[in-house]
Order: sequence, then structure tokens, then C-alpha cells
Amino acid sequence: MKSTTRVGMLFKRQALRVLAVLAASTLVSCSGYDNSALGVAVVGKPGEVFADDGVLVQSSTAEGLVAFDDAGRVIPALADRWIVTDDGQSYIFRLRDGNWADGSPITADSARRALNAALKGLAERPLALDLAGIDEIRAMTGRVIEVRLNRPMPYLLQLLAQPELGLYRKGKGTGPMEATRAGDVLTLGAIDPARLGMPPIENWAERTRQIRLRALSGAAAVGAFNDGSADLVLGGRIQDFLLTRSVGILRGTIQLDPVVGLFGLQVMNDRGFLAEPGNREALALAIDREGLMAPFGVGGWVPTTRIVTPSLDGDLGVVGERWVEQTLDERRAIAAARVRAWHGAPVAGGGQPPGTLRVSLRLWLPEGGGSTVLFNRLSADLGAIGIGLERAKEAKEADLALVDEVARYPRGAWYLNRLSCHAGTGLCSQEADERVAEAATAATPAERAALLVEAERVMTGANVFIPFGTPIRWSLVRGSVDGFAANPWGWHPLMPLAWLPK
Repeated sequence: MKSTTRVGMLFKRQALRVLAVLAASTLVSCSGYDNSALGVAVVGKPGEVFADDGVLVQSSTAEGLVAFDDAGRVIPALADRWIVTDDGQSYIFRLRDGNWADGSPITADSARRALNAALKGLAERPLALDLAGIDEIRAMTGRVIEVRLNRPMPYLLQLLAQPELGLYRKGKGTGPMEATRAGDVLTLGAIDPARLGMPPIENWAERTRQIRLRALSGAAAVGAFNDGSADLVLGGRIQDFLLTRSVGILRGTIQLDPVVGLFGLQVMNDRGFLAEPGNREALALAIDREGLMAPFGVGGWVPTTRIVTPSLDGDLGVVGERWVEQTLDERRAIAAARVRAWHGAPVAGGGQPPGTLRVSLRLWLPEGGGSTVLFNRLSADLGAIGIGLERAKEAKEADLALVDEVARYPRGAWYLNRLSCHAGTGLCSQEADERVAEAATAATPAERAALLVEAERVMTGANVFIPFGTPIRWSLVRGSVDGFAANPWGWHPLMPLAWLPK
């Protein structure tokens, strides 16, 4: 067996958490601390941000076996250490001393049941496909549980740290924070370890501060940052990015996360013009990806025509960018010819009668000034080949819908699972899903990688998704804020923010 944690790193990580028994050594003096609440604004609707299954609140109030720190690294949570067998098919976790929120002891059997319940709750989500390699959860002696796999899962810890894998006992999580809501403000406070049966930490109240969380529109969140009522804004996406330019934000306060993931248009149906893969490809051919994002001025943004972000772990390098030998004008000429061919087709063949001015498609984008810019750019791109766009109010009413999601782990399987027929969010490819399923039972990593490459090729040929490039995730951070770090997952837990600066 080999350990997945190093002693030095474990010490550093545990020092950032409620569970750190050595935290008392970093106490600030009673005369020098300021534990006034930290104001945090999250871009979103209160009903979504404050919901029990909202990822930010869920990750703060119900930790899993492991968690993320502010830099996006996996750290101990209910499990204080773990080992992985040499074949990569067994993860053995030793649970920490302490109790569940109801006062009952944390045992291997209670943790096993809680983890199985969390996995069962994912049945209808794409994340269930990412975790399909889990074969069995076994309770071993005392506070030790084993997660057995039917194949190696190099990013299992990354997945177990997801908010959806928070563990509950009788409907309650074990923190590290607890939340109370008063109107439009959700207040989160760090739970004293002594309440959970762990060693007490002297002067606990002087070590931590509360987080006052508000869910606001993009404009309101930026306004709150500028008027000083919020020290941190989280959850920024492309639709609100332009707001950061015009409101006097100080240099160095805009933080961009170096994320990867899906950012593009999902084809929602195969009706009319969208019935043929070649016609769907015409849309992808016409889009000027660099021009699409030019108004935002995001340095380092990388466009792509691939579904899977290039150069990820396990990428064999055999799937390249599309149409590299053709200019944009040449691509648009091909696309326009397909529109004209369909435009003049007999009605019985699925086309429109001669004389109709253009093909018209409905596009869903989230509300926001950035979305208006995207819509106008896409309208110009598709208008160049004879396709008109109109805005749809809801994704389910649209022909095309924006997908803007950060990858949960850096492997091609995440992308393919997110766009699978199981996800049920739009047009999909059964054949690609079959290749992904075969990959899950592949005998070797090389065979698995080859099958995932084939799945990407099949899905690309089906033209059910039109990639633009990498997603945009931004935050506003005042210089006095500790416990925040830009990271590859765009994930910013609240507990590190609750620790008072040294």
C-alpha cells in the first residue's frame, strides 16, 4: 500500500480546518483580533444559493470524507487520513474521533450508510456516471471504511470532495459550519470542535468570524463590493463579467480562476434544420470563436473546436482541432451552402418552402450584459450563413442553449458524461455513450483512453455540442481578505474565510 498524504502537507492542510488540534498554537492575542463578520456576496438567486442542496451552503454545513481547501486541494474532513492500494482499486479511510451532529459517535458503519445514501441521491445526475466505478463501501474495524472500485479511479478523492458527497446523519451534517437565515442574509459560523466530541481549542471565539452571505444579481453584487458592504464576490460568470469594468474596481481585486470545462452551445432537439448532423455542423463552422470573446478582453482565454479540453490527463493527443486548414470565410461558404440546400428542399423532406427568407433558431442564454454581447456576436456569425436567431426565455423552449460548467476533474470522461443521454439536457449520442460505457470496463488504462477518444470522435461527428473554449469564472476580492485563492476548479469554500488572519 502507499499513502496519499504526506506528513508535512497533512499538517498544513489540517491547520486550516476546524478539526485542527494544533490550531491553538496560532492564536492571535485577545487585544488584537477583529472577528467582525465577513460580508460575502454570491451572484445568484436566494432560492438557489441558500437552498439546502445549494453547493456552497451544502459544502459548508455537511462535509464528506474529504474536502477542498481554498486552493482547491483535497484535505481531510470526516476522514483524517487514508491509503490507496497499489492497484488503485481500494481506498481505505480512517475516520476522525468525534460525533455526528446528533451526538452519536462517528463509526465505520454509520459513515458507510451515510456515503451510500449520498451516492444513491445522485442517481439522476451526471455525477453518478463519474462515480460508477465504485463497487462497494465496506465498514471495517472501528472507524475504518473501505471504498472498493471495479477499476482504478485516479480522481476519486476529487470526486468524494464534491459538495454532493457531504454526509448526513438524521438529516444533519457535521459542519464545519452551521447556518441561520434572517431575511436575505444567511449567517454561517464555525462550529466549536468541542461540540462534536473533538478536543477543545482555547479561545475558539477569537479564532474565527462569521460569514454573512447574500445572494445578489451581478450588478447588485458588484455594487455591494464597491460600497464596502461586501468584501468578497463569488460566482461570477461571463454574463456579468463586463460589470467589473465600469464601476471603479481597484487593480488586483478581479480574480480569474484557471478553470477548464464546457463553454458552448448544446443542440436541444433535432427538429427542422437541426435534424441532420451536417446542418448542425454548419452552425459550428460559422462561429468566429476569437471574435466571440474579443469584447470581453479576457487575457489567456483559449478557444477550441474540441468537446474535451485539449491536453488533459489521459489525452492521447490524437484528436485535433477541427477545420484547421480552412479560413473562416471558407468555413462559412460551406455552411451557407448547406443552409441554402436545406432552405430549398421540399417540405416533405424536412425543409422550408422556397421563398422563406431564412432559417430561424431560438437561443437560450442567461440574463446579463455579457449574454447580450454573446447573442449579438452569434447573431452576426450565423446571419452570415443565412440563419437568424431569437432569444428563448427558457432552455427547454430553445433550439440551442448555452452550457457553461467547470469540470469536476480533469479527464475526458467528465465532458462525455455531462453531455450524455443520461444527463437528459439536450440532444445526445447513444453511440458515444456506448463507447464511454465500454471504457468503464476496459482492461487497461490504455484501452480505456482509446475508447474515450473514440467516444469524443463519435460525439463530435454527431454535432450535438458546439464548443467555444474554456469557461470564465471570476471573483472580486478585497485586499484584506484571507482564505481565498484562485484555483482550477473555481471552487471557494467558506470555512477558510472564517479563520481570522494571523
